[in-house]
Amino acid sequence: MDQVRDTALRRWLAWLNAAGLLLASVIAVAALSFRASPGVEIVAIAFPPWWSSQQVFAAIASADAAVVRSTALATLMVVRPNDHEGLTRLRNAGVWLAIDPQAVAACLTGQREI
Repeated sequence: MDQVRDTALRRWLAWLNAAGLLLASVIAVAALSFRASPGVEIVAIAFPPWWSSQQVFAAIASADAAVVRSTALATLMVVRPNDHEGLTRLRNAGVWLAIDPQAVAACLTGQREI
């Protein structure tokens, strides 16, 4: 009975590892594909999920960026950096991810055919 239980546990761990690697690779490919180039005017940014909206706005203000659009999540914003060093200042302020908002909109905007 213990041998059957050990085999089942090993099988679940193998599937869990494979699923984790798949998820990590999808996130890595998406982050590299949608990465914002240094000269962009508007970027979508993501802060740590445990930050409050006050921390997010303070970090955006400290990076000298203007909020263009907010989202349902307080840690995801679309901003306009002030100049060519804006992305660097945003990353120094705590941004985890800066991506091109048009690429995200293109992926999330789908038209259904009837």
